[in-house]
Amino acid sequence: MIDRPFLLDVSRLVWRSWSRRLPTGIDRVCYAYLQNFAERALAVVQHRGVARVLTPRHSDELFETLQMPDTDFRARLAALAPRALACAPRRIDGQGAFYLNVGHTDIDLASLPDWTRRSNVKPIYLIHDLIPLTHSEFCRSEAIERHHGRVVNALRSAAGVIANSRATASELEAFGRSNGISMPPITAAWLAGAQLSSPDVVPIRAGGHFVCVGTIEGRKNHFMLLQVWQRLVARLGHAAPKLVLIGQKGAEAGHVQNMLDRGKGVRDHVVMLSHCEDAELGHWISSARALLLPSFAEGFGLPVIEAMALGTPVIASDLPCFREIGCGIPTLLDPIDAVSWEQMILSFLDHGPERTRQLRMLSHYVAPTWSDHFSQIEDWLDNLASLPCAFGALPHPYAEAYRVVDPAGLKPLIGGRHALQDD
Repeated sequence: MIDRPFLLDVSRLVWRSWSRRLPTGIDRVCYAYLQNFAERALAVVQHRGVARVLTPRHSDELFETLQMPDTDFRARLAALAPRALACAPRRIDGQGAFYLNVGHTDIDLASLPDWTRRSNVKPIYLIHDLIPLTHSEFCRSEAIERHHGRVVNALRSAAGVIANSRATASELEAFGRSNGISMPPITAAWLAGAQLSSPDVVPIRAGGHFVCVGTIEGRKNHFMLLQVWQRLVARLGHAAPKLVLIGQKGAEAGHVQNMLDRGKGVRDHVVMLSHCEDAELGHWISSARALLLPSFAEGFGLPVIEAMALGTPVIASDLPCFREIGCGIPTLLDPIDAVSWEQMILSFLDHGPERTRQLRMLSHYVAPTWSDHFSQIEDWLDNLASLPCAFGALPHPYAEAYRVVDPAGLKPLIGGRHALQDD
């Protein structure tokens, strides 16, 4: 028996705070769900599919700790974890409560769907994208295999699946059809960006730079932008605009660093910021001529929402999700057409027609909010409450292939390599 109507998996946030890594887009979504559901939820912590549900008192302590500065987190967690794990039952009867996992945490393992079935809970998963399956050339083989397992297990075992956009929902439905998997109930609910502030002090001469926000990795197409900047420097010399790259280094970021180190003329016109707090991020975006997102693939694209909320124009790849969430405002280009990107960036240095059009439309733009998101999600959950706990309601077909190891001590919670570092 449980005391609250929701079980909220916060395993990903535990690892993020412990490692002191800056929040990614997925992490931001996890924090939004924490803030919305904390008072009505019990905390679930797991490691490789072994889950524990904390008591209400220990859940509240953990939720509060997760929202503290990272500098205080390790000491607080080390004091909390022994007490919390000692009181956490090995088995529960969830009585049909919703188990919310919005961080992709270990959905690929057979042990998690089996745990949700044995615990009599309704699993709800948020799938952020299908990039490792649709654009596997940009992903490691391990990431491809794991994400395939996530999507298959989610579609087979969930009481419902949340997609962050209609584009992601369409890809999920296409994947289900091609793999002969019946779809569980699914809803597409837009995300909200961070509340970024306008600048008090402009970091570079106002309008003298463009900004690109996102992890430095192959699919974000930074290399093409650097090639464009090399040509802009050759054309304009010292008058060329600055390019500000904001993001932590991800897989296969070496080619971008090599271009910065060796590319002729590029180094003096490109700023790379691997650690950028929200206040500083708002300064860079709101004072830029435009946000640039030349990605080959995205599931949503929070920087687009954040830039438009600040009134900053956007030049982005012509992707389904950007056509959807951009509301007709961004200028969309082919991500492999470097010539068009160069010409458009040049036009944005002046009051070109596209930038003028965007600024006019941005004056009336209303960004999506978390209030809107959760209003839709909670209405949807109310409709799911009478359905069976799991869509498939069957044991995982490969359950016997996995040996579930019970965590010993604190290590699964606060040590080692968490399973979600590749996201």
